[in-house]
Amino acid sequence: MTTKHISALGLDVGRKRIGIAGCDRTGLIATGLTTLERTSFEQDVSQIRNLVDERQVQILVVGLPYSMDGSLGFQARQVQKFANRLSKALQLPLEYVDERLTSFQAEQLMIAENCSPSRHKSLIDRKAAAIILQQWLDSKRAIINSSEIAVEY
Repeated sequence: MTTKHISALGLDVGRKRIGIAGCDRTGLIATGLTTLERTSFEQDVSQIRNLVDERQVQILVVGLPYSMDGSLGFQARQVQKFANRLSKALQLPLEYVDERLTSFQAEQLMIAENCSPSRHKSLIDRKAAAIILQQWLDSKRAIINSSEIAVEY
C-alpha cells in the first residue's frame, strides 16, 4: 500500500491578521507556522504564495466563522470572499472548516501553557489555524478509514 502525501495550508482569516498552519507530509499533525499582518490583498497573496511554493501546498483549508446558530454572518461572507479570491490567485482548491470555537480553544491552550492570550494575539491566530487544519485532517482520515473498513466486509 502506498502512502499518499498531503500538503495543506490552514488559514484563520481575520480582519487584521491571518493565522497560518501547515501539516506534516503524512497529514497527521497540524502545526502553527506564522501569523501574517494583513496589508493589501496583493501583499497577502504574495506572502502566502511563498509558503505555498516552499511547502508544495496542494489545498487551502480556511476556517469559516459561522454564527452560533449555524448561519453565515457578515464576517463569514468576508472570509469567503477573501478565500475565493486567494484560491483563484494561487490556483489551489479550497475547503472550509467550521471554526466557531477555534480561537477560544487556542486561548485555552495558551492559558494551560501559562501564556497570556491578550499579549499574544498573533499566537492565538496561529494556534487557531492549526486547530482548523487539524479538524480537517482528522475528518479526512475518518473518511478514509471508514471507506477502508467498508471495503473489508
